[in-house]
Amino acid sequence: MSPSAVMGGRAQGPGVYKDKSKPTDIRTSNINAAKAVADAIRTSLGPRGMDKMIQAANGEVTITNDGATILKQMNVIHPAAKMLVELSKAQDIEAGDGTTSVVIVAGALLEAAEKLLQKGIHPTTISDAFQRAAAKAVEILTEMAMPVELVDRDSLIKSASTSLNSKVVSQQSSLLAPIAVDAVLKVIDPARDTNVDLKDIKIIKTLGGTVEDTELIEGLVFTQKPANVNGPRRVEKAKIGLIQFCISPPKTDMDHNVIVSDYAAMDRVLKEERTYILNIVKQIKKSGCNVLLVQKSILRDAVSDLAIHFLDKIKVMVV
Repeated sequence: MSPSAVMGGRAQGPGVYKDKSKPTDIRTSNINAAKAVADAIRTSLGPRGMDKMIQAANGEVTITNDGATILKQMNVIHPAAKMLVELSKAQDIEAGDGTTSVVIVAGALLEAAEKLLQKGIHPTTISDAFQRAAAKAVEILTEMAMPVELVDRDSLIKSASTSLNSKVVSQQSSLLAPIAVDAVLKVIDPARDTNVDLKDIKIIKTLGGTVEDTELIEGLVFTQKPANVNGPRRVEKAKIGLIQFCISPPKTDMDHNVIVSDYAAMDRVLKEERTYILNIVKQIKKSGCNVLLVQKSILRDAVSDLAIHFLDKIKVMVV
């Protein structure tokens, strides 16, 4: 009888073919894809790093040396390479800097792992060794680290300047670093918070001027101009009113026309509009607000000319 036994209709025995090269090929493919991503942004690291020019599908051109921005613009398809892109995004969210460094370090570790795999060391052994090395590195870095208090503004400015030295705006780091630190300190409580939600800080870009014109505004910035004609342009100790309705004559939901045949009817329409708007303006004046923020509407004007006239009279700024 043959040394092989028949089980489930399939021969099992010492002569069965098993493809041992496939797992190795997959590992090699994953490592090469990740190394390619790391090599793509390696030259943008550090103060002497080169900027990358990236052209999007719509023709928009971006020039940057920020790792997260470069990887975001790249069309990465390979699953292993995508993991490095996600790594860069996670670093950007958590620390806001070091996006290029983490990808390059990951690529270097994978390159070292590839050499160890070629020597026949099992992947699990390599992974365990990396974990132990990472724990030891964290321990050493913790001993070397100098704690920074959030109330120590000078140390925070030095840290911000270091981060900006590898960016496009490195020449303006002495101007932008204090602005960045002050903006963060305005939206957190140094005694309680350990992190900051950057959504609390709004950056508004305007055409014209240079980086030197950047300034920190302690409050809100509106891109719209005041709607007033003769009303106040500057208000101190403002009492702000927010309204979600329009100060203009109401219109029907559908497109209807009202035909006025005589002057008497026209006078009645104008009188009703005047009474309607005047009533709203009186309520605004009664509330005591001197700055009015009106939500826009696609159906009708947010503020009519008559309403602006009345609001100018009661010295209310309208935005």
